[in-house]
Amino acid sequence: IWQCGGILEIAPCSHVGHVFRDKSPYTFPGGVANIVLKNAARVAEVWMCGGTLEIAPCSRVGHVFRKSTPYSFPGGTSQIVNKNNARLAEVWLDGWSEFYYNINPGARKASAGDVSERRALRERLKCKSFRWYLENIYPESQMPLDYYFLGEIRNVKTHNCLDTMGRKSNEKIGSSYCHGLGGNQVFAYTKRHQIMSDDNCLDASNALGPVNLVRCHGMGGNQEWIYDDEEKTIKHVNSGNCLTRPTQDDPSTPLLRPCNYSDGQQWLMQSKFKWQAHNGDNRIGEDR
Repeated sequence: IWQCGGILEIAPCSHVGHVFRDKSPYTFPGGVANIVLKNAARVAEVWMCGGTLEIAPCSRVGHVFRKSTPYSFPGGTSQIVNKNNARLAEVWLDGWSEFYYNINPGARKASAGDVSERRALRERLKCKSFRWYLENIYPESQMPLDYYFLGEIRNVKTHNCLDTMGRKSNEKIGSSYCHGLGGNQVFAYTKRHQIMSDDNCLDASNALGPVNLVRCHGMGGNQEWIYDDEEKTIKHVNSGNCLTRPTQDDPSTPLLRPCNYSDGQQWLMQSKFKWQAHNGDNRIGEDR
């Protein structure tokens, strides 16, 4: 709707809600799963196809959920959700689909089915690109506009990977066995020189750390890092120190230490995904 010119309105003082029944009195042509599939990408359509979102004062929106669904979902609920996500990625996300698949590996494994009709609709409505959506509608999104690398960051000495460990903002970055499943071990090295996971970035306010996950602000400073593709080092610009493997005393916490270019300070950023930003300099994070 957003990309293709639709309008979504919430009327003043309206009362909108859902109270679910144990068993629906209605029939759904093609089944409930079919209805869900057709509604999966409505939000993207609003933004990218010329729509507006109007939220009026005094509106009321609520949901009351049942403990379990009375419907059956072929293959299970997770399969339906992953298929919806795959269809969204294939139709609407353009060059960011790989980023999305890497942080949601379940969607990559799901079959999106035939999306030719949806792509034709997008073309017919002359919908805007997903880049336009990120720049104009959702600039605070966790999806970076441009990045040099997307994937795991592996230490040469320990063969372990940087890992958020499921931690939230203002907690330390971790390190653990590289499992290759994406999720908490997926990082984007962006053109703004950030090392980013979701909406958090690696941040060091002191020269010797700790290195924390902090909400990305895009202003460099404590969150600016330079990866040297030749030396394989990740240098913190403010301090001049390098990201370093954990010690045996605390094997899950990477450190920030003076650069000595040992294998404990070497990190591999290797990905099968195409980079969206290119730079001939070995220091792939620096602008020229």
